[in-house]
Amino acid sequence: MSPEEVKARGWEELDIILISGDAYIDHSSFGTAIIGRVLEDAGFRVGVIAQPRWDSPEDFKKLGKPRLFFSVSAGNTDSMVSNLTPGLKPREKDVYSPGGKAGLRPNRAVIIYSNRIKEAFPEVPIVMGGIEASLRRFAHYDYLSDKVRQSILADAPADLIVYGMGELQIVEIAKRLQAGEDIRNIRDIPGTVWKMEVKAWKELKERAEKSKQKDEKIAEDAATFLKQYLEIPSFSEVSQDKTAFAKAFRIYFAEQNPVTGKGIVQPHPKTVIVQNRPMRLLTEAEMDHVYELPFTGETHPSYTEPVPALEMVRFSLTTHRGCFGGCAFCAITEHQGRMIASRSIESVLREAKKLTEKPDFKGIINGVGGPSANMYGMECKTWEKKGACLDKSCLYPRICPALDTSHKKLLELLRRLRELPGVKHVFTGYGVRYDLALKDEEYLEELCTYHISGQLRIAPEHFSRQVTNVMCKPGREVYEKFTQKFTDVNRKCGKEQYIVNYLMSGHPGCTLEDMIEMAEYVRDHGGYTEQVQDFTPTPMTVSTCMYYTGLDPFTGKKVYVAKGKKEKAMQRALMHYRNPANYELVYEALEKVGRLDLVGNAHKCLIRRKGKW
Repeated sequence: MSPEEVKARGWEELDIILISGDAYIDHSSFGTAIIGRVLEDAGFRVGVIAQPRWDSPEDFKKLGKPRLFFSVSAGNTDSMVSNLTPGLKPREKDVYSPGGKAGLRPNRAVIIYSNRIKEAFPEVPIVMGGIEASLRRFAHYDYLSDKVRQSILADAPADLIVYGMGELQIVEIAKRLQAGEDIRNIRDIPGTVWKMEVKAWKELKERAEKSKQKDEKIAEDAATFLKQYLEIPSFSEVSQDKTAFAKAFRIYFAEQNPVTGKGIVQPHPKTVIVQNRPMRLLTEAEMDHVYELPFTGETHPSYTEPVPALEMVRFSLTTHRGCFGGCAFCAITEHQGRMIASRSIESVLREAKKLTEKPDFKGIINGVGGPSANMYGMECKTWEKKGACLDKSCLYPRICPALDTSHKKLLELLRRLRELPGVKHVFTGYGVRYDLALKDEEYLEELCTYHISGQLRIAPEHFSRQVTNVMCKPGREVYEKFTQKFTDVNRKCGKEQYIVNYLMSGHPGCTLEDMIEMAEYVRDHGGYTEQVQDFTPTPMTVSTCMYYTGLDPFTGKKVYVAKGKKEKAMQRALMHYRNPANYELVYEALEKVGRLDLVGNAHKCLIRRKGKW
């Protein structure tokens, strides 16, 4: 991270410099650390510039000119999410910064960083990656500006986007640049996005058309190319027509499959954005290798304050990637995919043993899992030949019978982790997909007996059937079955443990009546919680498409969307109806939908008569 450290390694120059909007944390939970270690393992000299000042190019020059390329990421989250609340107010803290200090990264970080690099080193290639670039690779709805923006590659002076997790792509790019290839000719790597000139795209289509007419044999290469790609509505179309936006979303959503997916082409006014088909998953051996690279597990020694994000995962273990849950509001499926890639049990145990050797390890492993806690080792018999199904969900409206829901491999891993010398507890207090847990009573019993520290955090998100259907989440009858089973199992093993619910307001499909229904359910079932978030539209999710267009992209049916700040505030206030500060908003919501029967002193009432708490 400094010229002195470069010299200490005996290097005169760097091959690759990684720019990140996060503080540098050398831990496998952080994308910049993984990419840096993977490139180093492949024989490249790598530097990191973390959270550079962006008002001039000076910070981007501090490690000199890289021999091959710059790689740019906003960090572990989209910079808008890091910087702004759902109400678009500046956040007071940034967990990815030293001391939790806010304001150390700009909005639209990837674009701004790329511009500063281009000022400093105009001839050096720029590769964008991470969640911000990955999920803004097509024309997308931007919540901050409340409009459709171009692909981030059309707005930034960069050469390529690496989308998805990126290890295979970034090493391939580095090797090809090392061999002397021009980055403008690197157009065939799966899991990347590149730019084509508008004129070249038009000529390509013209040649393909001539091939169909058999007027020109040499045009067959153009026709072959176009067979591998689907053209979706252009930026001009999707920015003016919400039906076209929904159509474009539906097409590219169906192609995010590394086994059968095609590439996607989206014309923009000054360039054409070309997404190659997704990169394949890492094999078990490759996953093991990545997670056993020599991460220190620490923040860079130049920091004088701790980075809160590390404290949350310092003694946790990543076991797998991907999620087949298919929740409409979640972008994991568009970044990590719907198929599960798991590490071997032995690899996870080796990492756990290293944790026990750390001087500050207190005997507690506080997290074991991936995007979900209990999808480790699961697979479907169709994945190998055709990938995840395009026309149905694995878990909604019910769990697909073709899916292997056995927790056998996970149970073996957890048992062996508990047996490690120096390990007192192995906790999995969050991320459990409870509809899957219901399928394996043995897992649920061991979860309650050994792996919960008093509370289990789960995410039903809502209790209105209308809303959970739009979210593609299980209904409350599944939640109730789980809570009852959870209670029974804890009683059986003599434990007093509780469920903490994560709930959501303002999601597409959710009306004030739905939020009142949820508030009443919470009132009657004792589930009042502070763990409520207002829906935030983030790029490339089904829910964001619905939020912007008011349409279900798969059926074309209209979806109700609460967009006004006042209604969104009322929806959120209804979940915190006991808070005196929310009295006026709750009263106004109840009055608006004719539910003043819920105002008064009776047991069923949400709030007392006005002015009397």
